[in-house]
Amino acid sequence: MSTPDDGPGGRRRLRPAQRSPQAERPPRPPRQAAAEPPQRPLPSDPPVPRRPPARRARHAAPEPGPAPRPGEPRGAVPERRPRPPARRRRSPNEGVPPDENPTEVLGLDFGDRDYRDYDEYGDYDDLLDEDIHDEYGDGDDERAVPEYFEDEREDRPEPRAPRKRRKRFLGWLAALTVIVLLAGGAYYGARELLGFGFEDYEGTGENDVLLHVEEGDSTRAIATKLNELDVVASAEAFVDASADDERVLGVQPGYYVLKTKMSGASAVSGLVAPDARVGELQLRAGTQLDDIQQPDGSVTPGVFSLLSQASCADLNGESTCIPVEELRRVADTTDLAQLGVPEWAAADAARAEPGRKLEGMIAPGVYDVKPGWDAATLLGEVLKTSTLRMQAAGLPDAAGRTGYSPYQILIIASLIEREAVANDFGKVSRVLHNRLAEDMRLELDSTINYVLHQPEVRTNDADRARAGAYNTYRNRGLPPTPIAAPSLEAITAAEEPPEGPWLYFVKCETNGLSCFSVDYQEHLRNRDDAIARGVF
Repeated sequence: MSTPDDGPGGRRRLRPAQRSPQAERPPRPPRQAAAEPPQRPLPSDPPVPRRPPARRARHAAPEPGPAPRPGEPRGAVPERRPRPPARRRRSPNEGVPPDENPTEVLGLDFGDRDYRDYDEYGDYDDLLDEDIHDEYGDGDDERAVPEYFEDEREDRPEPRAPRKRRKRFLGWLAALTVIVLLAGGAYYGARELLGFGFEDYEGTGENDVLLHVEEGDSTRAIATKLNELDVVASAEAFVDASADDERVLGVQPGYYVLKTKMSGASAVSGLVAPDARVGELQLRAGTQLDDIQQPDGSVTPGVFSLLSQASCADLNGESTCIPVEELRRVADTTDLAQLGVPEWAAADAARAEPGRKLEGMIAPGVYDVKPGWDAATLLGEVLKTSTLRMQAAGLPDAAGRTGYSPYQILIIASLIEREAVANDFGKVSRVLHNRLAEDMRLELDSTINYVLHQPEVRTNDADRARAGAYNTYRNRGLPPTPIAAPSLEAITAAEEPPEGPWLYFVKCETNGLSCFSVDYQEHLRNRDDAIARGVF
């Protein structure tokens, strides 16, 4: 059996791809006259004359045969070779012995032929058309159906190596996961049983110590401080124990009482206990230095009492409380500038009567008092923090725009704080500024009640008739000191009062709001209406 010709190097060639029989070729454009290339003789038989293009009718009379070849007797019927299969072209590889071990299959490439052998439609030129017809061709213009040489090698199954590799990879991944889980479980179990990994104490501790948590401290920072205080054996012991307790994240800045040589879990429980924090002072706006007696007999603690309570803690059986009398004594006898009173207020505050020198100088807010401080240290730390808060409200610089000193602005702010609710701070400030500018008495009940150490209630004629520097019904101008701790909002209102003509105000609503008026008769009508409605 004849096999396709193998090209150089044993590479097998394939014939051109078969053209789709359905696609009709467009008509060939007229060719320009060109010099006819020389006829190339076929390698075997002599050239055969080209047959006419017309097909022979199926029932037409037989045509005379071809002329006898030289050496044949005339009249002899030449033997005709059997007709090859229709539309079969002669293979250029016929007669070439096949390669016993083909290594490569290549497509038949005519790219090395001269460009003139092809026209613009990709067809072969006339010369090639003549070459591909044998003497039995029917001469029509249709192309022979191209043949393809099949690879006679046995079909081989496609390799499945990629799938095997995927299975192998997944197997290794699963095995590695199991190993990691087993190793982690073994480490955790061994650490719990044997206690290796980090040092940790056992038990609930021995001696009391103070931990100071500062603003911005992380869990790791707290753990480091506990380790330095010997509360825990290592920072890791606390960090590990706090990993499952979200309450540690809510620990606020301040002082906490813990014990030395606590386990990590005990340290976490002790830190988040309700009574662990000590030294916390929450000072509300409007609080004055001394306590206030309420009508029901209860007592509202003043600044000195709150400071004394914040100083208290029980450390190893000893109390750290500072008595109120000690705080008052230090405030009256110590140089105020050295104690921590700001320079812009120290001289005015020093002229106040004993027991009132620090009035209004301790701003509202939260303070952290370290148990164990003495009275001077405690007051100095609180005054230092308070001065920074007043600076945030504009003191002392903002006072220069008002015509009053910073200390006088602090006094006005304390009057606003005790006389009005926050929504009326601005208008009340304007009333005070207007009355001071008109040299009118302020006539405020809050200044009378300040001396009497009683809450905000209506004063009577006897109270208003009392002599004293704080009686604004009898005296013109401002009282000698603030009468309470003003809020930052009240200080701002004292510095920047809104424009307005008001000279009078009276509480006229149950929510604390006041009614403002310009003339005294209107003020009396507002007061009588408030009394009739049970508001004032």
